[in-house]
Amino acid sequence: MTNRQTAIKVIKQLHHNGFQALMAGGCVRDMLLGRRAKDYDVATEAQPKDVIRLFKRTLKIGAKFGVVIVLTDEKQVEVATFRTETGYADGRHPGSVEFSNAAEDASRRDFTINGMFYDPLQKEVIDYVDGQADLKARVVRTIGKPSERFGEDYLRMLRAVRFSTQLGFEIEPETWRAIRRNAPSIARISGERIATELEGILVNPNRAAGASMLIASGLAETIFPALPRAQVQSAVGILRQLRKKVDYALALAGFFARAETDLTVQSCGILKLSRNRNKHIKFLLANRSRLLDDEMSLAQLKKILAEPYFWDLYELQRAIQKAKADSRKGIAPLTRLRKRIRTLGDVELQPKPLLNGHDLIRLGAVPGPGLGQLAEEMYIAQLEGTLRTADQAGQWAKRWLQEHRAVEK
Repeated sequence: MTNRQTAIKVIKQLHHNGFQALMAGGCVRDMLLGRRAKDYDVATEAQPKDVIRLFKRTLKIGAKFGVVIVLTDEKQVEVATFRTETGYADGRHPGSVEFSNAAEDASRRDFTINGMFYDPLQKEVIDYVDGQADLKARVVRTIGKPSERFGEDYLRMLRAVRFSTQLGFEIEPETWRAIRRNAPSIARISGERIATELEGILVNPNRAAGASMLIASGLAETIFPALPRAQVQSAVGILRQLRKKVDYALALAGFFARAETDLTVQSCGILKLSRNRNKHIKFLLANRSRLLDDEMSLAQLKKILAEPYFWDLYELQRAIQKAKADSRKGIAPLTRLRKRIRTLGDVELQPKPLLNGHDLIRLGAVPGPGLGQLAEEMYIAQLEGTLRTADQAGQWAKRWLQEHRAVEK
């Protein structure tokens, strides 16, 4: 059973028990646009206690706000009671919630394109907010006064940019002016919530347009105050050159491609990214321009090729080079590098060292920094193809030890 079929099953059961129940929000928008929806939410006049009574398996985490998760057929359906919300003192949470009807419920939602309902039993769109007209006009517009909607939840400003980016819609002028006026207030929203919206903007193929809106609105400046505006603006061209499908770390690296690595790490702190994601971004930015070195040794090439993020680094550097005025000349070093990689074939990039630390100590090496230096230089010689057997490595190590002892004397 699909998510849509599961939602309809829930609606039928609510309807059978005398309650109006409708599909709501983004799934209605996507249906009218001919897009596949990810989630199918249900809005109903049934109160949480009614939903809990009618369905055997539920999650009651948001019941006091009118939201119950119905578990059925190994799927989840969010069922929300029609409601109004007032008293947003913190720019995020409502001070009070009152159960109401479909029309009033629509009026408290964020954007007209998200404020429609659909009755799958009657096959009827129920539109109290002119969402269909804005879909046709390809416009993102708040329901009611923009400043009031954004004052209820400042994250809606980023959501407006995300919907504009993902759908290719324009942000309606009054809504856009309100975003620009209220942009400093995005600082009141948690970094985790900001990060989720930024991901939706930057991983989308239309990411360059989204980044431009973040800059022009003042949202980017508020979220990343230490980042020079000129550096972000110049990175828009790099985002435009990235391949269509990228992960969040590569997209953020593109966004920060003109900034210093340490400044980027500092700026990304607000987003509360995972350790692996931070490591990914830092690797990409710390190694900018390395792939342009035609003199890179074979050992260096093998080492960087063995890095798990190598091909993201290649893609970032390709986008940086293509964003330059003379992009054809700019990508020439990468073209040569790609040919060089192909000539390696299926060579092992991280072979086991021919000798380990214990072997080197038996040959006369002393534990300490010198042993580490010997092991590193010997491994480089192995990667270069100079050393191919343990015997060769042993003879090489003996000579290395003799030379370094002579220097020490």
